[in-house]
Amino acid sequence: MNAAARSGRLGLGIIGAGRVGPVLGAALAGAGHAIVGISAVSAESRDRAHAMLPQAPILDVPTLVERSELVILAIPDGELPGLVSGLAATGTWQPGQLVLHTAPGYGVDVLRPAAEAGAIPLAVHPALEFTGTSLDLSRLGESWFAVTAPTPVLPIAQALVVEMGGEPVVIADDDRAAYAEAIATATAFSRSIVEQSTGILAGIGVENPGAFLSSLLRSAVDNALMRAGAPSSLDLGLLDELGGARPGARPGDAAQPGDGAADDDGRGWFLRGE
Repeated sequence: MNAAARSGRLGLGIIGAGRVGPVLGAALAGAGHAIVGISAVSAESRDRAHAMLPQAPILDVPTLVERSELVILAIPDGELPGLVSGLAATGTWQPGQLVLHTAPGYGVDVLRPAAEAGAIPLAVHPALEFTGTSLDLSRLGESWFAVTAPTPVLPIAQALVVEMGGEPVVIADDDRAAYAEAIATATAFSRSIVEQSTGILAGIGVENPGAFLSSLLRSAVDNALMRAGAPSSLDLGLLDELGGARPGARPGDAAQPGDGAADDDGRGWFLRGE
């Protein structure tokens, strides 16, 4: 075990340079973990990796896994089982290595081939629609994460979420499919409603229909969330102004960047773990 691991800092490898992987890597790097490298194939993914993690080398997947103590699998859901089993077949997974995937519909069972090689399986999905830019780093501080892991190592997954600024919520392995359905429903309907309503307004000549509807949509979503028992962005802003503790906040927590911003409630939804 190297010095980073002994101090609680981990060597972090990221497989997937879509919208999610580089952002989570940057958040964990901000918490003191060391970026070993990131895998990126397309020119777009390489540009994103360099923008979010400028010091991180681009490495092939086997090298990345062999050098990392924590491996984040931020790839499309459909590619996850094949990648995990393929790396197991080549003996790449290492005993004691943390393996974390971000796919909403999978629990830890998809990581069984890695676990059988001695790796520690973690399923962590941020309920956020990512842009793949630094904007997401502040939004993580207002986001909830679905966490699934074997009971003995569940605190590890929860601690990683807290280090990224989020709030962990435990989802049972058997409930991950229902969780993914909820995420998909929220994503699809919110996008569809915005596209349909802005299209209608554009059709009658309203300029910049997105801006026209922005306050209405935010207030409607805030009101719906309040009825569902969630604090709205207005509630959070008032709590910050009054010095009150946020729901779910831990003693000693510092305010996160972007907390209570009127134009960013950070409560998007992310459908795919890529």
